[in-house]
Amino acid sequence: MKKNLFYFVCGLLLSSCNSGFKPLFHADWSDADCDPAVWTVDGEGVISASADQALWTKIEYENFELELEFRNDNCTNSGVVIYATDKQNWIPNAVEIQIADDYCDKFNEWQPSWYCGAVFGHLPPVATKIVKPAGEWNTMRVIAKGKSIKVFLNGKKVADMDMSLWTSGKTNPDGSDIPSWMPRPFAELATKGYIGFQGKHGDALIWFKNIKIKQL
Repeated sequence: MKKNLFYFVCGLLLSSCNSGFKPLFHADWSDADCDPAVWTVDGEGVISASADQALWTKIEYENFELELEFRNDNCTNSGVVIYATDKQNWIPNAVEIQIADDYCDKFNEWQPSWYCGAVFGHLPPVATKIVKPAGEWNTMRVIAKGKSIKVFLNGKKVADMDMSLWTSGKTNPDGSDIPSWMPRPFAELATKGYIGFQGKHGDALIWFKNIKIKQL
């Protein structure tokens, strides 16, 4: 894994040196916090997980722009996590940008803020099915600056949040309910924390590549 990742990251360094971006993880994987038996990278630099365990950074980030590509499986339900202050109990102590297969029939009855590109449980994307069908690669860009979070999916802005407006842990500003397992108001969350990626959630896989970050 480490040998393949070395060549993958070296390629990213060459392509991103003029943009201000750098690979989120070092070539030797020393700044990744994960189970190496769960998370692997292939010869093309594609990262995937075999179990429902997250991949984390070892350092905290604030005021950044994050770019990545992801590919869904049929009925993928995953996410990119930012501002996490507790890796073990991250769900109420972080912000999750939802990744999902919006074309999955069993997700038809989901709440609007559970679809791909949403700030999960809090802010729906502007539209569903901006994500490509399972098996195709998508691009995601997250701009996090203090309490401002902007999400772009396949080049389209899908979410624009001011966390300071989320003063309740039960109800969103539009009156919709926040999931009971996310009781902390976003207005009270820290805006500096670890970045994470959900692994195999349920029966569906998720793949990531070209994960880059730029400090703002």
